[in-house]
Amino acid sequence: MQNKLSRRTFLKGSAAGVLGLSLLGSGAGTNVSLGAEATEETLGTGNLVIAEQGIFSAGGTVITSDGTFDVDNYYTSREGSTSHVDHANVYYQIPAEQSGLPMVFLHGYGQSRMGWMTTPDGRQGWSDMFLRMGHSVWLIDQPRRGEAGQTSVAGTITTEPSDQTWYTQFRIGTYLEGAFTYNEGSQFPEGEEVLDQFFRQMTPDTGMDSANGDQNIDNTVVASAVAASIDEIYERTGQDSILVTHSQGGAPGWETALYTDHIAAIIAIEPGAAATVDTDEYNALLEKGIPVTFYYGDYIGEEYTDVPAAAMWAYMASTADTFTEAYNAAGGNSTVVRLPDEGITGNSHFMFQELNNDVIAEHVETWIQENVI
Repeated sequence: MQNKLSRRTFLKGSAAGVLGLSLLGSGAGTNVSLGAEATEETLGTGNLVIAEQGIFSAGGTVITSDGTFDVDNYYTSREGSTSHVDHANVYYQIPAEQSGLPMVFLHGYGQSRMGWMTTPDGRQGWSDMFLRMGHSVWLIDQPRRGEAGQTSVAGTITTEPSDQTWYTQFRIGTYLEGAFTYNEGSQFPEGEEVLDQFFRQMTPDTGMDSANGDQNIDNTVVASAVAASIDEIYERTGQDSILVTHSQGGAPGWETALYTDHIAAIIAIEPGAAATVDTDEYNALLEKGIPVTFYYGDYIGEEYTDVPAAAMWAYMASTADTFTEAYNAAGGNSTVVRLPDEGITGNSHFMFQELNNDVIAEHVETWIQENVI
């Protein structure tokens, strides 16, 4: 277990706003503890008090080069050297008023944990919202991404521009006559500064040969590291975790169930696809009795002729229907939430960063309360 660094930290409005801080001791981890300043006024409306926070790595492996390390030429010698690679990096916060299970957030393609922490226009992200609801939050940078960039696979990162491609793929809008457009009724915050912040979230995968158009993400490497993170969370808290995945993170999310017994539920936000029925991943989910829910936003379906990615997303969402029908028939618990059917409209692939992200977070919390023991 890590050494801990004691702190008093009081956060107002957003977890980024620190009102008071004192440091004692040393170590890689942090222990944010409440002092006398944590009065009832501090705990009032609009304030968020963090009891503990920290960062750790989990999973991964160590690779070793051939030969013997030459200490006399230590700066250039690489023989007999080791490298710690392919781990997850986890930033966590535990609220002073804790009442729910830990929530583990796994980002999607081209993203990092930042996407859960804020919005392009600077409002609260889901991590703050679920902290306020009483959950500890554990935000993962998956292997070969963000602060977990150390890799065993040498990728080649492309510098080819692609903002317009992903903007269209994410169903935010499209790009016409030299300008980004928004889908009708869009909940995505607008403005050039907002788009600048959104596109600067994009983070390359250090193990991906993206210069050759190859999105070779190793789901097993990611899933194993996520499972190690969840097991570490269990060791620290004694609780199983709710795993929240997004997009590309959905595939390793299903596989994670093969490697840990401590998943309380999976909330899949627009995964690329559901787990295929009768695969090892599907059977592990079913055998372990893991409740599953899928969330999909707006502008999905062939009727949206002005949304280029709408039909493709309709196909991907159909895999959730196939999964849910089979899973429930076999005694499992799965639901598919299409937000427009709930009266929540205008959401893209990034529903957790949009103007009504609080409404959707509350919907998710209701599902948790009704389905997760």
